[in-house]
Amino acid sequence: MLLYIVRHGDPIYETDSLTERGKLQAEAVAKRLVRSGINRIFSSPMGRARMTAEPTCRLLNLSYTVENWAHEIEDERLTPFPDGIPKSISEVQNTYYRADGMIDLSYEDGYRCRGFDQTRMKEAVSRIEAGGKDFLERLGYREENGIYRILSPNEDRVALFCHAAMARAWLSTLLHIPIHLVWAGFDYPTTGVTVLEFRNNENGVTAPKCLCFADMSHLYAHGPDMIHNTTGEI
Repeated sequence: MLLYIVRHGDPIYETDSLTERGKLQAEAVAKRLVRSGINRIFSSPMGRARMTAEPTCRLLNLSYTVENWAHEIEDERLTPFPDGIPKSISEVQNTYYRADGMIDLSYEDGYRCRGFDQTRMKEAVSRIEAGGKDFLERLGYREENGIYRILSPNEDRVALFCHAAMARAWLSTLLHIPIHLVWAGFDYPTTGVTVLEFRNNENGVTAPKCLCFADMSHLYAHGPDMIHNTTGEI
């Protein structure tokens, strides 16, 4: 199975919708996903994700299934670090997550990283991890102590339209990367596509392998521009 984790298009956060640029991005990523052979589509319940999924559904004549667990992380990611003003952890300069020994924090200790230690990110990630495990089991892959039992081997190509903070948090759990280092080192452009492979190994177990992260090639081929969106909350 191949899992495509797609961030929504350029957003209007106040109305939970897409800008005109975001709509063009959604059309561009749809053309890419059609060529990728997507045969199952899922979406966060939020408007900007559903609007991004719609062109892909239209071109493939498929419907999307809403996954409530894929909702964006909201207040849980707010921190007063470093100046006492509440802000998203995505707005904190990433050097804080690496300096003074923070880079060496383990997976389990990542939530002790300064900035993260004043959020409710652990609560949010636990919710996403649980929802993701249930989602993958429904797709035929059950997590067991870090690997996945292959319940129903398949060659499906599955697209989940969601959000950058939510997706980065999920990737932290799937790939076992400390949460603060995901935030320090990875960003997610609008309609960026991450592809994970769950190979159907003969011994009956598998594990996700990242084939590409937040790829934007569809915007080169079909989109309005290749500008990485860094102005809005991610």
